[in-house]
Amino acid sequence: MILTGSVAHGKALGRTVGMPTANLRVDEGCELPEAGVYATISEIDGRERLSVTNIGARPSVDDSPVWTVESHLIGFSGDLYGQRMKLIVLEKIRPQMRFSSLDEVKKQVEADVIRAGEIYKTYRNS
Repeated sequence: MILTGSVAHGKALGRTVGMPTANLRVDEGCELPEAGVYATISEIDGRERLSVTNIGARPSVDDSPVWTVESHLIGFSGDLYGQRMKLIVLEKIRPQMRFSSLDEVKKQVEADVIRAGEIYKTYRNS
């Protein structure tokens, strides 16, 4: 599955704990997968980066039912606001979960990053 859109401003909460995200404003007509955390490849300006993406609500951050598509681009720092991004969804890592703090979220994302790396290796070798 491939999603496309532009990177928009979010709440910038991930940045405060060292895991910034690119918030994808998905183009109209793109169909989203079920809610969860996914191993993904984020492509911007023809450059691919391994990423971990949350698709769905954000139960640990707010109680809004509004879905977001937020990707943590592994090893990337910089400003992506307004840029076009293609998101290649490789595999679901886990369902969404509610955590009691951003520190707990950070620990889980670190585990998700390791799992995404394993999935990416399998994807590249197939």
